[in-house]
Amino acid sequence: MRVSRLMLVTLRDDPAEAEIPSHKLLLRAGYIRRIGSGIYAYLPLLWRVLQKISAIVREELNAAGALETLLPQLQPAELWQRSGRWAGYTDGEGIMFHLEDRQGRELGLGPTHEEVITALASDLLRSYRQLPVNLYQIQTKFRDEIRPRFGLMRGREFIMKDAYSFHADEACLKQTYAAMDQAYRRIFSRCGLRAVAVEADSGAIGGSASQEFMVTADAGEDLILASTDGRYAANQERAVSLPAEAVPLPGGARSAGSGEALATPAQTSIEQLCEAHGFHPSQTVKVLLLLARFEDGCQQPLLVSLRGDQQLNEVKLANAVTARCSADHGTLLDIAPLSAEAATREGLSALPLGFMGPHLEDAVLSGAASWTPRFLRLADATATALEAFVCGANTTDTHLVGAGWGALCPAPDSLDLRAAQPGDRCQHDPRQQLEASRGIEVGHIFQLGRKYSSALEATFTNEAGQDEPLWMGCYGIGVSRLAQAAVEQHHDANGICWPTAIAPYELMLVIANAADAEQVALAERLYEQFGAAGVEVLLDDRSERAGVKFKDADLLGIPWRVVVGRGAATGMVELVERASGEKREIPAAEVQAALLERLLPERSGLVAA
Repeated sequence: MRVSRLMLVTLRDDPAEAEIPSHKLLLRAGYIRRIGSGIYAYLPLLWRVLQKISAIVREELNAAGALETLLPQLQPAELWQRSGRWAGYTDGEGIMFHLEDRQGRELGLGPTHEEVITALASDLLRSYRQLPVNLYQIQTKFRDEIRPRFGLMRGREFIMKDAYSFHADEACLKQTYAAMDQAYRRIFSRCGLRAVAVEADSGAIGGSASQEFMVTADAGEDLILASTDGRYAANQERAVSLPAEAVPLPGGARSAGSGEALATPAQTSIEQLCEAHGFHPSQTVKVLLLLARFEDGCQQPLLVSLRGDQQLNEVKLANAVTARCSADHGTLLDIAPLSAEAATREGLSALPLGFMGPHLEDAVLSGAASWTPRFLRLADATATALEAFVCGANTTDTHLVGAGWGALCPAPDSLDLRAAQPGDRCQHDPRQQLEASRGIEVGHIFQLGRKYSSALEATFTNEAGQDEPLWMGCYGIGVSRLAQAAVEQHHDANGICWPTAIAPYELMLVIANAADAEQVALAERLYEQFGAAGVEVLLDDRSERAGVKFKDADLLGIPWRVVVGRGAATGMVELVERASGEKREIPAAEVQAALLERLLPERSGLVAA
């Protein structure tokens, strides 16, 4: 391909819309173009990258025994209603684009395809003899992100590989899950990415176990917590750890009771309370008042207790509330803090916000217009483990000192609701500490179990002749996100440095002076020779100055560059490696052999990352 025919437009300055390096570079180098909020056109260079990534994905999944298919992007609401996810995806998280057709039937643009594939399996898989089956597709997905950002990292339209496996038993599911884990590791390695596998929350997809694959990068949206010995890694949403030991309250269990009143005027935060009276935050219990909203309209007030030095993990809380309430009230739509204004609108005025204790009585909700008139009481284990503590007195400007569970009130359900933090001790070895890094999620695999097959009545006949629900797994890779993640991990001050296996071209052939007939003739000859040898070559035949071409070559990030310049008269060219910047003069007659020697291992990803 010739640059003059590529419709290439590069930018010298960073676009105002771009926030992270990879987004800036893809726009500047002419790989993508913004069409609307969270909507991008993949221009020819990036499309070649995406095709290469997709080819690697196909090779590895085919080798793992998966079969490629293509499912409809337009999905009937009825399937999602049967699985129980329609309300959560349209009203709760609100990430599904949905519409009505001219007959008034509700439809959604697919953000994922568990329901569709399960419905197909229900029709097609009838016997254990047909199992296991693993189907995958590479397809555009749609998600109505509330705040699209970072280019292809969080867009409203994106390319994803999603796979779904069906099994006769859990043991077979685990075998495929392990095989897909290994396939994913090979995919990311071949693409030239440094990726780590971490424990993850299953979120709206659900299931008993899941694992994310994170590309480490400073611009990553996810916080990874990993042990220093390398034996444990998890997304912070999922991470567990041992908290620091609490500082005992003077008197401890001997003084624990209903607590002594302490005047704390305007001291509504843990920080203000401790600073004013010399308490340590770990000696306090903070109480959070929140409201959970469900599919059936139920609005459930939550009273959540944590040790004062801990932070709430919202994902763990949502999972705990779902486990206790969703059987009666359907999908959990959201959980939000309760403000004084919200309480006033509900007809309540007696809530002692800022001074609440875990013994706050349900009676304060008796006048609620639409809320359930009783609290769902939950507590983190760090709070229930305190023998004596400081907490709000449920009276404005007052706290209690020396309160204890039992004497003050019964201890709520004790759960893991805290957010693990960098520096925490590890559960598997308290001598190890968790360290933090940032990551970009590029893949996620799930053991779904029977969640969808039970809901959509997808059954098979087992060896005993009985019908039972299929066991399922699902496995996703963000193909377009992976492309940008590669740029985030492989760039420098001058531009992109593509790993060879997914680069749009392997070689950029630059004519330093397009007005020099000798340079043009040699470049054209090399262009033909490289093409005949199977090298993917991009010829910069523009009449631009040499400096402009070199800057564009660095910006585009093609792994290798051959410059045909003044040395053309003596048959010499310059061979440049983009990543290292290494340059060497070499006879034009030898440059092809020298390049192929380096390209062969790079194409396979053997020297990736």
